[in-house]
Amino acid sequence: MLIIQSVRRKQFSYTAAALFFFLATAGTFAKNGLQIVVVPVANMYSHPTDKSDVVSQAIYGSNVTLLLARGEWSRIETSDRYKGWVPSRQLRIILTGDGYAASGPTVQVESLFANIYNEPDVTKHKPVITVPFETKLEVAPEEGDAKQPPPEGWLQVRLPVMRTAWIQAGDVVSDPKPLSIPESIELAKRFLGIPYLWGGRSSFGFDCSGFTQMLVRARGINMPRDADQQAAWSGVSAVARKELQPGDLLFFGSSPKEITHTGMYIGDGQFINDTTNGHPVVQISRLDDELWTKALVACRRVKPQK
Repeated sequence: MLIIQSVRRKQFSYTAAALFFFLATAGTFAKNGLQIVVVPVANMYSHPTDKSDVVSQAIYGSNVTLLLARGEWSRIETSDRYKGWVPSRQLRIILTGDGYAASGPTVQVESLFANIYNEPDVTKHKPVITVPFETKLEVAPEEGDAKQPPPEGWLQVRLPVMRTAWIQAGDVVSDPKPLSIPESIELAKRFLGIPYLWGGRSSFGFDCSGFTQMLVRARGINMPRDADQQAAWSGVSAVARKELQPGDLLFFGSSPKEITHTGMYIGDGQFINDTTNGHPVVQISRLDDELWTKALVACRRVKPQK
């Protein structure tokens, strides 16, 4: 995989015109239009300005598709087919290969957040970067004849910016397995107290549908991004309130056609959700509370994957 990185002008002897041509056309010959997110979380805006609303996010190391480049902004599409504008400086172009962490040994961040360091020591320097839950990283290949094992408790990774760094082994898992429904409920509870963030799709802050999308994804199932899309998705079936089971999805709004909120049922009349109601954090709510009883407009069960 070949990646183009941002560099200072003094490192090149190209003429300004040649450099401009290269940068302006790079997206046209990047393999399949793939680019990599190189910031912890990239906000995706509705328009090419940070004065517009955030519609979603893409996390560090994500492979995204470049749809359009306009000056300092790029319109991208994420793996869940969501589109938005991000600052171009937050991306790197992939010229060869199938993307970052798409093949070979990889690990996935299992902690809510993970610090990555220059060396296998937390005391010498500040972290190179702090990445969120679910971040995928390439494991750095061992080099040389004397392949010494890494220091105990550490793993060397290759970052999307074409350099190696170190992460603590306890922060990652090498072969994440789809979770059962009880396991996904336990995962959900790990995020209790994480702040609500409109457009949020990471452990730095979720919105309601970003949170449920992540929980279903942890079960090995890719679900649409927005709450109304999730309720209408072919991967779910309608279920009556009296037949609710843990793991079912709840949808709230003024009507079935005006869905504005979602959460996951966890049993005993309770559901976990990321809401702005009261204290704006991931929290456990009671379905029989008047607010939620009146607003409940749909219940859905995720269909088993074949």
